[in-house]
Amino acid sequence: MTRPPALVLTAGLGTRLRPLTLLRAKAAVPVNGEPLAVRVARWLAAQGIHDQVFNLHHHPASIASALGDGSALGIRVRFSWEQPLLGSAGGPRHALPLLVDGGARAFLLVNGDTLTDVNVEAVLGRHHESGARVTMALITNPAPEKYGGVTVSADGYVTGFTRPGAATASYHFIGVQVAEAGVFADLPDGTPSESVAALYPALMRADPRAIAAFVSDAGFRDIGTARDCLSTSLELARLEGDRLVSPRARVDADAILERTIVWDDVTVGRGARLVDCILGDGVRIPAGAVYERCAIVPANDHAPAPQERIEDGLLLRPLSPATH
Repeated sequence: MTRPPALVLTAGLGTRLRPLTLLRAKAAVPVNGEPLAVRVARWLAAQGIHDQVFNLHHHPASIASALGDGSALGIRVRFSWEQPLLGSAGGPRHALPLLVDGGARAFLLVNGDTLTDVNVEAVLGRHHESGARVTMALITNPAPEKYGGVTVSADGYVTGFTRPGAATASYHFIGVQVAEAGVFADLPDGTPSESVAALYPALMRADPRAIAAFVSDAGFRDIGTARDCLSTSLELARLEGDRLVSPRARVDADAILERTIVWDDVTVGRGARLVDCILGDGVRIPAGAVYERCAIVPANDHAPAPQERIEDGLLLRPLSPATH
């Protein structure tokens, strides 16, 4: 089966990952030492997807510098620049010329803030046999109180979407879908618009079989919040080997780090103790300091948001409790 191009959605502001996204785009955040966008690109390449487009808006250089032109991964990477931010439907519309310039009539849409091992060939197969305009990859909802859901008919077509906490039985979208180019072609270019909130319900009203479901038991890892990022990084460190501390960081031999992620150009002073923390680029931890369960970035000129505080030139935010 011919592999289509992919659009990886990486333009978002990453507000739930604040304050880390004051420094980098969400997709440039390291997950066990490797930027998330690079992990997604490598996974797509292993699935035979070698033409990849990433959309950019927030801290675009942090993603572009991590990926380059894709040659290091054996792929072609191009970028679709958004100003303003165009949303989950407006972004694909704006990127459409890059996605169809090779004659493709359909493409993969991949969320840039999650990791999965779903079988792309099987998703494409379901899309082609279903006759649908969009096919969404789903799993049983692992945490209905945290994630919105997708409802599916007995014959395998999406019937609607639920909010987190809804009592209705639902599936969970794992961030991979196939879409016909024509789904987005009639949208005005440069105008923000959303898929699940507006475009997809309109498609389903016009045709109950417009959106097919591909249901599997694929793996799914979330990077949506700092807590999610830490949990996923720790899990991958156990599987891949520990790369939680950047080689560009300086950690004193007498400092104690437990389940802690350290980004680039960080200094951790003598006798400091850090437990369940994420230290963003450029953080300076004073000697003897103790921090637990927080995301930490340089304060610089950032005003603290609710739940955040400034201390010793650092902006700190407690990690949210795990919800599943």
